Amino acid sequence: MKLDSKIFDSIRVKPDKDRVEQGRHPVCEHSGCQRPGTHKAPKGRDMEGQYFHFCVDHVREYNKSYNYFSGMHDDDVRTYQKDSLTGHRPTWKMGVNKQAADGPDGYDPRENMRSNASRRASEARRPRQRKLLALEKRSLDVLNLPQTARGDEIKARYKELVKLNHPDANGGDRSCEDRLREIIQAYQVLKKSGFC
Repeated sequence: MKLDSKIFDSIRVKPDKDRVEQGRHPVCEHSGCQRPGTHKAPKGRDMEGQYFHFCVDHVREYNKSYNYFSGMHDDDVRTYQKDSLTGHRPTWKMGVNKQAADGPDGYDPRENMRSNASRRASEARRPRQRKLLALEKRSLDVLNLPQTARGDEIKARYKELVKLNHPDANGGDRSCEDRLREIIQAYQVLKKSGFC
């Protein structure tokens, strides 16, 4: 028989389940048990990260009788549980370390933060100006308005210029028609852009 044949490579033998379990897991640590220790159980307080290996039946038995606080007095248990709320880290009451929080020479960082917050609140926030497009700039120039002009100012200037350049106001003079057309187009551009 050749060892590199296609037939030899395709043969698979189903391994014995118990033999595989014993090979992957240590033997149950309960006295007299030879089954695989597939389940871990903690060894106890002050031995974090260390585990016993038990089979299913013995880990159930161990868990029924396990007590993390065995051997501790009631006051010690209460103290441990209270400290566990903060992750066993030290804490202080609010305002206890006020003198320690104040820096050298009477500098109080909280006072500095308060003053900065009040200064920012008192400053009037300017609305952010968007950049004008070339067509919008040209339209404002046609209406003889600054680039900061908005809303009612644009409408008022538009009405004023239309009244001045309208043929009815000029006694039928058609020389102002081109200027009137420019004013109307400029106003339409600004209106579409949301300026008024």
